[in-house]
Amino acid sequence: MAEPRIVLVTGAGSGIGRASALTFAREGAHVVVVDLNQAAGEDTVAALPSGQGFALAGDVSSPTDMERIITATMQRYGQIDVFFQNAGIPQAARPIEEISLSEWSRIIAVNLTSLFIGAQLVAPIMKRQRRGVILVTASIAGLRPRPGLTAYVASKGGAIALVKALALELAPFAVRVNAICPVAVRTPMITQFGFGTSEAEAEARFVPTIPLGRLTTPEDIASAASYLASDAAGAVTGVAFEVDGGRGI
Repeated sequence: MAEPRIVLVTGAGSGIGRASALTFAREGAHVVVVDLNQAAGEDTVAALPSGQGFALAGDVSSPTDMERIITATMQRYGQIDVFFQNAGIPQAARPIEEISLSEWSRIIAVNLTSLFIGAQLVAPIMKRQRRGVILVTASIAGLRPRPGLTAYVASKGGAIALVKALALELAPFAVRVNAICPVAVRTPMITQFGFGTSEAEAEARFVPTIPLGRLTTPEDIASAASYLASDAAGAVTGVAFEVDGGRGI
């Protein structure tokens, strides 16, 4: 019997990360659940089959935290097969002149610099293994921007470019790197983009712009992550995989 895959998911205490952790675990993987909130991570682990995961708290934009997390994962499992860099933060929509440098810096740190930090730590491991998959949660906003989201769009556009660069660099080692690009996802975070004061109001603003007429769900993204991490996607690398109901057309 093949040994289970080891999957590390950041931002796994809620939303896309939690749904993805549950999906990978149902497929038999052991999941390292990483979240800034330890209690949220533990709650996700409690929903996994017994013995198929553990939680670690940390800030993905901190090199020290991420080195500790990667080291703990390797000490426990000795390998990392899938690294899903999902953690990210939103930006409230408003004109560029109203965005402070500190807000810009924080969004870039969490949504983009963290991807560099994580990949720099994981790439040598996957190179030695001569196998592995790195996934990134980007956004359709990185391909088709919306007004008022300057910092967020820059962070997600940079994430997509980084994925393509890494895909080229790591391909000789049989390591694949792909981005997943959702439209607005049905989570409480949707209100933080400033398109409404409630989930219902934000949804009412977003849905008419989506050809399929609905928001993306965390489970939609988890299914995409499952596919991109699987052998069925063995020839897929460097793509910005749109899971957006047609919003990017």
